[in-house]
Order: sequence, then structure tokens, then C-alpha cells
Amino acid sequence: MGVYEIIWICDPNRGWGAATVPGPGWNVQFLDPGDALSTLPGMECTAVVLDLPVPGWTPGELLEAVQSCVTGIPVLVRDPAATPVSAACLSQFGTVKFLSCDQDPAQALEAAMAENRAGDLARPGCRVADAPWDRFLVGRSREMRQVSQIIRLVGSRRATVLITGETGTGKELAARALHLAGSRSSGPMIAVNCSALPETLLESELFGHVRGAFTGAWQGHAGRFEQANGGTIFLDEIGELPVDLQSKLLRVLQEREVQRLGGSESIKLDVRVVAATNCDLLARVDRGEFREDLYYRLNVVPLHMPPLRSRTGDVPLLARHFVEKVCRAEGLPLKQLTSEAEECLCEYSWPGNVRQLENAIETAIALSGSRPFLLPIDFSSLTAARPRALALAGPVVAVPAGGLDYERTLAGIEKSILDQALRMTGGNKKAAADMLRLKRTTLSAKVRSLAFG
Repeated sequence: MGVYEIIWICDPNRGWGAATVPGPGWNVQFLDPGDALSTLPGMECTAVVLDLPVPGWTPGELLEAVQSCVTGIPVLVRDPAATPVSAACLSQFGTVKFLSCDQDPAQALEAAMAENRAGDLARPGCRVADAPWDRFLVGRSREMRQVSQIIRLVGSRRATVLITGETGTGKELAARALHLAGSRSSGPMIAVNCSALPETLLESELFGHVRGAFTGAWQGHAGRFEQANGGTIFLDEIGELPVDLQSKLLRVLQEREVQRLGGSESIKLDVRVVAATNCDLLARVDRGEFREDLYYRLNVVPLHMPPLRSRTGDVPLLARHFVEKVCRAEGLPLKQLTSEAEECLCEYSWPGNVRQLENAIETAIALSGSRPFLLPIDFSSLTAARPRALALAGPVVAVPAGGLDYERTLAGIEKSILDQALRMTGGNKKAAADMLRLKRTTLSAKVRSLAFG
């Protein structure tokens, strides 16, 4: 075993004794955040430990600042007040490992470094081998590592998860991964699309009904919540749930029990709730279309699925995955993507996200005939769609006859874009900057200059 070079960041006013790591093989520098952030850039160390709380810094701000100084180095967090929910929120900034506070610091670090030597921490793209939920998440980008980390942290918990993201980003796959990542994997997973069922049938489908509850109810019916007992219920397109049903859903989430339509008996539930939406729920709350209390009850653990354009490095991996999937399903010999075809795929913006990529691969395989390679010409429909999309795009702002205040109007548009990105990423400035293809420092400066509340 070599020498462990550890940067330990904590509050000097608490004293260094509580965090002392004795014994040979440990070279630990105890620093406050200011000294650490000036020391870390360009420094070679084995790990960085954040010993929380640190006055003047929120955990997310400190973690983000540290990670901007180091690349490829495990950042470990030690926090006596940590909960599964706070750990999941921190993982969106890229937290790799939480150190146990009831362990001796040397033992905790030794365990973490052993994991590092095994490769789980040293290689950010790696996940637990043979995890049953792992197959649902394809990609090595920072964004997908964050998704994987959140699922690993909260998979075994009952905490409600709200998955956000554009259409086609894989929200249902993330929900299935959550289901399989915990002890409920042996139970049922019931999926309900809240926008696909007529409003008149939705209440009965969700909560069930008793015999005679309405015309045609010849016998009782267990709703989807009852069917999911002992497992997971996935409420897709939750933003489309009618307002009158939102209060009933809120009661189910609060009381963990359900009453069938037309009945008076309360049925206890042991079910994990995962909801998903591609719309801005907070905007719907502001418009009175979605209950604020229900939003916060659903958004216990936020999980954002990134758009494909923000993780273009994952496109070749996904493309090869879909080539193998389609060829296997069609009983075809495995085809290969040429480097030119992969480059073509990486240059496309993918407005339909992962679902569009899968459809494009299926089309390309059909067009390639018996050819063993996929070429850029097999993806000609993508390049043909680009100018059409641009031609259909109209002006963002119509200039009135009386003119407008250019600077004020432009600032309003910019603020709206930044606000949407920050809401979609749960306030994570790094993820929002990646979404808008900006540097994090540039986004932070714009947020300050536009006086965000």
C-alpha cells in the first residue's frame, strides 16, 4: 500500500482532533475551504474529504467549488446530519462516496480507498458489476453518472422520486432502474400514464372501485395502487393529472392508504411512488394548474434525466447498444457503425433524445440491407430534417409597430432561458450550464447580472 495523500476540508473552529487520521501511510492536510481551493488546482492527491458542516458554505456550493479544482479525484463526504434525501441531492453535484460517521476516520478512509483500488471510485464511468438495474442506464457522461449515483443511494428507500426531463430521455427506464435497485425489486412495478386514460376512468384505475360504484360496475376492482402494493407505482406524465384527482393523490401519499371509489374502507399501502413529467411543474403551480403541496410531496428526491444534446459523448455508446438490440430482435448478424456514421450522429442535436436515436438506428439498419456496416447515408433523414426545422422556426419576439426596448427585451428572454434551465436541473448550475452549452462561471455571472430571486 502506498502513501495516501488526503486533503481534508473542515471547519478549523471545531478543531482538527476529531478528524485526526493516525498511523503510517497517511499524509493528511487539514485545510479550511479558502486554503484548500487555492491548494487543490494542479495538486496530485488520493482523495478529498469534505467534513461537513463548514460555516459559510452550503454542501452543494462547497462540493461544486472543490470539483471545479480537481479532475478524476474521488471526493468523499462526511456529514453527521446526512439523510438519504440530502445524499441524493448532493450526488447531483457528483458526490462519489459518503464516509460513515460512526466509523473511525482511518477505517472509513481505508474502506473507501480499497473501493478506489477496485476501480469503483478511480473510474468515474464504472458502476457496480452485474447490478440488475444497471442495464437500463447506458452512458459514461457526468450527467449519467449522477443519475446512477442517485439511483444507488435511494433505490432501497421508500422516498418518493420525481423524474423530470424532456420527452424521450428515458424517464421510464430510470423508474424501472429505481424499482430494481432496492428490496422491492421482487414486488410488482405498475406503470400508469396519467395522460393516456380518460378523466372519467382515471380515478377508478388509480384507486379502484367497489361493486355498484357507478353504472356498469358489476364487481369490485383493485386500483393500480393496490396492484403495486409491496412494489413500485410509476405515475408517468403526472403534470396531466386532473386537478380534482390531485387532492386525492395527495391524501394517498400522506396517509399511505387508499379508498376505493364508492367505498368507505381504508386500505393500507406499502408502495414506493415514482412520478415523471416532461413539463415545468413549478410553472403549472404558478398558473394554478397543479397543487403546490402535491408538487413538494412528489419532489422529495428530484432526478433529472439529461437531454441527449448535453451528453453527446454518450451517443456512440447508445448507438452501438441500439444496433445490437435491433439486430438481435430482427435475427440479423451484428452490424457495425463506421467512424463517419458515429461522427454524423454526434453532430446531430437530437430533439427527440434517446428515443429518436433508437428509431434512427432501426431505420438505418433497414436501409442498409445486407451491408455489414452502417454509413452516414443510412442516416440521411436526420440531415434532411435539419433545414426544415430551421425554416419552420419563426421569430422569438414580434417587434410591435411602436418599437421596443431592445436591451430590456433581450435581458427578459435571457433570464427566461436561464430560469428554465435552472428549474429543469433542480438549481444545479453546472448541469444548467452544460444544458445551455455555457461555462459554469459564465452562467453564474449572467444569473448575478440579471438579478435572479
